[in-house]
Amino acid sequence: MSDSNDLYERHLASAREATAQATELQAHPSYKLAFTDDDFLMQDELRHVRLQLEYLKAQTILEQHKIKATIVVFGSARFVSPEYAAMLLAQAQHLLAKDPDDPDSKHALLTAKRQVKNSRYYQQAQHFAHLVTEHSLQNPKSAVTIISGGGPGVMEAANRGAFDAGGKSIGLNIVLPHEQQPNPYITPEFCFRFHYFAIRKMHFLQRARALVAFPGGFGTLDELFETLTLLQTGKARKVPVILFDEQFWRRLINFELLVEEGLIHPDDLYLIQFVDSAEAAWQAICDSYQLLDE
Repeated sequence: MSDSNDLYERHLASAREATAQATELQAHPSYKLAFTDDDFLMQDELRHVRLQLEYLKAQTILEQHKIKATIVVFGSARFVSPEYAAMLLAQAQHLLAKDPDDPDSKHALLTAKRQVKNSRYYQQAQHFAHLVTEHSLQNPKSAVTIISGGGPGVMEAANRGAFDAGGKSIGLNIVLPHEQQPNPYITPEFCFRFHYFAIRKMHFLQRARALVAFPGGFGTLDELFETLTLLQTGKARKVPVILFDEQFWRRLINFELLVEEGLIHPDDLYLIQFVDSAEAAWQAICDSYQLLDE
């Protein structure tokens, strides 16, 4: 009887040991399914897979929702809405009134006044997106979807205009050192986030029927000149490139100098159109595609 009990105890101990070993093996990173193993996927050797996945996620979703044509809206993330700019101005004036000699309050007032002046870009981007979306809802055969970088400023204004019109819009967010938060007006199923600028840029232009660039900084200029380069070299189909606020863009960039110095062909200037209102931007696009003749 004793031998029998000993055998039984040894069997139980062996079973417990095997179970513990199996549990330990299952907990090891090597046992994870490859597509659930973040440490594996984030290796340098897997960069090509990450690039492919990042492209395919947005591509698959947009295809499933039959998004075939977009209008890209670029511009500064730092512009604010007129109502918010007015609030900032009121706050700055109040602080300066309490201490007229305070240098920080003086600087805040100058900044607030600039925000009020520049808030028209937010307003016009919002109005432009509203016009585009309104047309698309009424004319499904020539519908185009607003697409932005997904963040604040002009991006928010564009998504907001589409939202206000009762339509959908796309936001292509990007991982940044100071994390960009998606603006609340993006259609949830079209709120994407990218790590790679290159894949994000592909999705900006893959379905683009026009690009509208409001004043902006390095990011806006990067997107604008990459688009112009692709159009100039025939790597992308010709689409209207609309620059909002002719005075700003001509102060910023001497396009004619590039022609005078032989750095671009004179015909390259025809890739660009200047406008000074949301209505003019939309009209320029409509004229390019004869949309209003339907």
